[in-house]
Amino acid sequence: MHRSPTPPLAARLSGVASSPVRDLLALVDRSGVISFAGGLPAPELFDVAGLRAAFEAALSDATARRSLQYAPTEGDPGLRTLVAERLSRRGLPTTAEDLLITTGSQQALTLLTTALLNPGALVAGEEPTYLAALQSFGLAGARVAPIASDDDGVTLDGLAQVLEQERPTLLYLVPTFANPTGRTLPAARRAAVAVLAAAAGVWVVEDDPYGELRYSGDPVPPLAAQPAIADRAVHLGSFSKIGAPGLRLGWVRAPRPLRAALAVAKQAADLHTSTVDQAAAAAYLGAVDLDAHITTLVAVYRARRDAMLAAMPDTFPDGSAWSEPAGGMFSWVQLPGDVDTAALLPRALAHDVAFVPGASFFAGRPDTATLRLAFTTHTPEEIAQGRERLAEALR
Repeated sequence: MHRSPTPPLAARLSGVASSPVRDLLALVDRSGVISFAGGLPAPELFDVAGLRAAFEAALSDATARRSLQYAPTEGDPGLRTLVAERLSRRGLPTTAEDLLITTGSQQALTLLTTALLNPGALVAGEEPTYLAALQSFGLAGARVAPIASDDDGVTLDGLAQVLEQERPTLLYLVPTFANPTGRTLPAARRAAVAVLAAAAGVWVVEDDPYGELRYSGDPVPPLAAQPAIADRAVHLGSFSKIGAPGLRLGWVRAPRPLRAALAVAKQAADLHTSTVDQAAAAAYLGAVDLDAHITTLVAVYRARRDAMLAAMPDTFPDGSAWSEPAGGMFSWVQLPGDVDTAALLPRALAHDVAFVPGASFFAGRPDTATLRLAFTTHTPEEIAQGRERLAEALR
């Protein structure tokens, strides 16, 4: 019997590559490898007992049937209230009605591209930027216009130029402990960015998964709290870095007209985020001192960051430069000369150590002499051992 060729995949996938970070995580998932590749929370710091008790509460006789039923698209009211209170304490006044619970903050990016970006739309974003955001924009058929950056994040001249010449629909930033660079946009520059964005009439998306993991310096209010962009600021948050990524719980804070559109997009995507996971998260936030847990995370991660930064001079050749993040999970390294870190990676893997080559984090012309190191997963002793392996590989 004659068989027709297999139908083709959707054209929107043709220009979107698989994440090298996800591919690398699968490659290095073997005993003995010290991986500085994935931005993973330290699993030994998960509050397993607290989360187990929270799930028991969500599945107790009084609440189990409700926790296992379909739920509102917008999310568990109790969880939204608790998240709103945390955001308000961080300087971003928020009510439960301002929030939509998502299946990880990554889903919030997908919903935003559905609601805001037509094929051919333009997004402005810092160069380099979060890889999975580039994937999401690419799947929507959007183009990303890179904004020049310095050690403090996007430059005002670079932003003004892109806004004037490219006229984007959306400005996407990770302004606090950015992925992949670890940079933080200072308060004064945030205010100026907000003024420029308001004048240009663009949506401003602040992706903020790392903001509570500060190890030094004073907290900076969220970009979305700037009055100039009150009617167009979108703030994304996540439970993954301060709780557990396996829960896949995030949230988006958005102005009402956009929030309604996001709810429709979410209905089409998955109806609602897992009811039982939301119920457990609400029980957890209601019973546990999350601030105390974050204090523990910060103390451990600070020591790991310090160990990573102390190892840099003995790891990389003369002429290298690296970021010194005040928080988050990453340091960004620039090697001297005409180097391709993707070509160096197999040598590093042969020495049982891993990093992420930097090229994939660029929307424009990639800088192949860059790489990203994550420091949260390993102890200072393991970081020292990984440094020796990496130095040997680079030699």
